[in-house]
Amino acid sequence: MSPNSQAAKHRSSRDTEREFGGTLGAVCIPILLPLTVLFLICVSRSPEASVFQWPPPLPSADQLWDPLAPVLLVGWIGLHALLYLMPAGKVSEGLVLRDGTRLKYPINGFHGLCISGVLLMLLLGLGAPLGNLFELLLPLAMCAIAVSFLLSAYLYIRSFWAPSYALASGGNTGNPFYDFFIGRELNPRIGDFDLKYFCELRPGLIGWVVINLGMLMKEVELQGSPSLAMILVNGFQLLYVADALWNEEAVLTTMDIVHDGFGFMLVFGDLAWVPFTYGLQAAFLVVHPQTLSSFGAAAIITLNGIGYYIFRKSNSQKNQFRRDPSHPTVARLETIATATGKRLLVSGWWGLVRHPNYLGDLLMALAWSLPCGFSHLLPYFYVTYFTVLLIHREARDERQCRAKYGVAWDTYCRRVPYRIFPYIY
Repeated sequence: MSPNSQAAKHRSSRDTEREFGGTLGAVCIPILLPLTVLFLICVSRSPEASVFQWPPPLPSADQLWDPLAPVLLVGWIGLHALLYLMPAGKVSEGLVLRDGTRLKYPINGFHGLCISGVLLMLLLGLGAPLGNLFELLLPLAMCAIAVSFLLSAYLYIRSFWAPSYALASGGNTGNPFYDFFIGRELNPRIGDFDLKYFCELRPGLIGWVVINLGMLMKEVELQGSPSLAMILVNGFQLLYVADALWNEEAVLTTMDIVHDGFGFMLVFGDLAWVPFTYGLQAAFLVVHPQTLSSFGAAAIITLNGIGYYIFRKSNSQKNQFRRDPSHPTVARLETIATATGKRLLVSGWWGLVRHPNYLGDLLMALAWSLPCGFSHLLPYFYVTYFTVLLIHREARDERQCRAKYGVAWDTYCRRVPYRIFPYIY
């Protein structure tokens, strides 16, 4: 084989190992996902609310821009940057990096959520028209998309001044499209301000709750009071966000923080995709109100409760085991030794399926959609998308764990054959 053929084969092998479709995905996804966000918002507020409507409901230029939108977005991000820096809560260390160091992170996201809530209540008390967020959804989404591209470009450029040990293992391929998308630098910081950690749980996640509240206030303007369906959607999703921020320290051991670089994939997901697509149910209910019976509401609340219990208990067990395997709550669980010195849980929640937290997540996602009834597919976009996302993420986990743990992972898979859904998948 000639040297050129060997080089071509090596490049091809590297590209097939890349995530999200390699170079093709890295070019297409930053185009398709922003268009998807705008499309879903337009559909949610159209009378038909049909994802198959053709031609699709296209917004006018006036609907895409409002001078208030960038002011609100920049002000919101600035507020949470200040709250990130406030001396509240504890400081926790992340996992050991390749250079042997540990980064420190402020654990004060829940404080930021509470302060945001107090400020919103003050604004409502002063008569602020929070329901206007319904009309501002498209301009705000446009601004969030623009900020995502600008921040991603900044992160890509600054990564060339970062030392090699600070780069993400999968984001330093030399392909500019792919590296821009997946992220070159693992933990980009301005001083002690960690950009990835800040975006992961702060402006977008809390912004999702604020947008939901705006949809509820818009329904109050139109109907005189919030519907039970709208209250359930707001309550379920507020619980989810509050839980994430209450357990903020757990994010330090997740794939996003430990493995993935900070590029367009995470930036756009954090700042645009989460706040503007995860709350589609609330936006849908403004234009398409639903009536829920007491029995239906009780059944949906029960489903969400079961999902939350599985999600929280399994995540807590995993995080406790990672941080302190000798802790009494996990010390008696059965484990498998690996060549790395770490052990794999094969009992408790992690003996039921390989990703019980994903199972709980999906049950909650379904509960968020059910208050919207069965007449439209749009409210079920989130649970459909999230199922695909978690199956894809599980496949990524599988590849990484097999490469890391080898024979021990094969043993674990034989002991725990089901990935997410017991006896199904």
